Amino acid sequence: MKTIFSGIQPSGTLTLGNYLGALKHFTELQDDHNCFFCIVDEHAITVPQDRLKLRNNIRSLAALYLASGIDPEKSTLFIQSEVPAHTQLGWMLQSISYMGELERMTQFKDKSAEKETAISSSLLTYPVLMAADILLYQADIVPVGEDQKQHLELTRNLAERFNNKYNDIFTIPEASIPKVGARIMSLQNPLKKMSKSDENEKAFISMLDDPKKIEKKIKSAVTDSDGVVKYDKENKLGVSNLLVIHSICSGESIEELEVRYAGKGYGEFKQGVAKAVIDILKPIQDKYNALIHSDELDDILDRGAEKAAPIANRTLVKAKKAMGLGRVKKKKGQE
Repeated sequence: MKTIFSGIQPSGTLTLGNYLGALKHFTELQDDHNCFFCIVDEHAITVPQDRLKLRNNIRSLAALYLASGIDPEKSTLFIQSEVPAHTQLGWMLQSISYMGELERMTQFKDKSAEKETAISSSLLTYPVLMAADILLYQADIVPVGEDQKQHLELTRNLAERFNNKYNDIFTIPEASIPKVGARIMSLQNPLKKMSKSDENEKAFISMLDDPKKIEKKIKSAVTDSDGVVKYDKENKLGVSNLLVIHSICSGESIEELEVRYAGKGYGEFKQGVAKAVIDILKPIQDKYNALIHSDELDDILDRGAEKAAPIANRTLVKAKKAMGLGRVKKKKGQE
């Protein structure tokens, strides 16, 4: 059985893109893989956070994981900051990371370019913490979006560098990118990925949006002027994005949807997209609302941290010994 690790930042309510590109696939993976799903709250503080809002977001994300179908009896769900080994290994891996490779990270360049004030050093180094997250659990597979491929390549490089310099401690992970739905695009600018941090709320659908809001956002989604429902990523980006969303939510193929909406225009097509989205999110929202303020949620997160910590600590101890950190303690009775 192969091990899978995945982490999501609690930096706001997840979008439909997060669900279709990640969470939906996680539920399918947990039946025949050893899965670790982590709320990477220490990644969130690379930018300023309101402490109360951050805590609410952590809890909300945990509830969304479970409401989406993550089974705590099959998978380990936990909060990153509740397992200290993550930051300890992150620091150790920084010692074999190079400034040049971190400065080349596309996300660092993009995010730092947006900042008008001083840039936190953690924004530069957080991909190393991400590597530690993955390597602690000897993950074989890491489900990632296309925008995270570069970070996973850094993880592989650091694991190989450590293994070659010290000892074979870490498993070299492979990326797993869903063939369909890995990159759901913005409803207002289909050249950009759908993002919960988009300043335009019409650009994304939150997993907790009510039906009326979902209908309104999809109704205002960018398409084109020819009125033909056809998948064409070169010339019909907006329509193609909506077709992908409709297909994944309804389980119908894109070809079937093209036939169904032939000659019917965008009004009826968008109504169909909205219905498919509402139908897939409604049971998730119902379960979320039952969990969010429950003791059950806390119990699940407590058990997850208790299960993750010993596994992470075993890897950490091996890595420390390989680097020469700490003491080699004599056994009792040993001269």
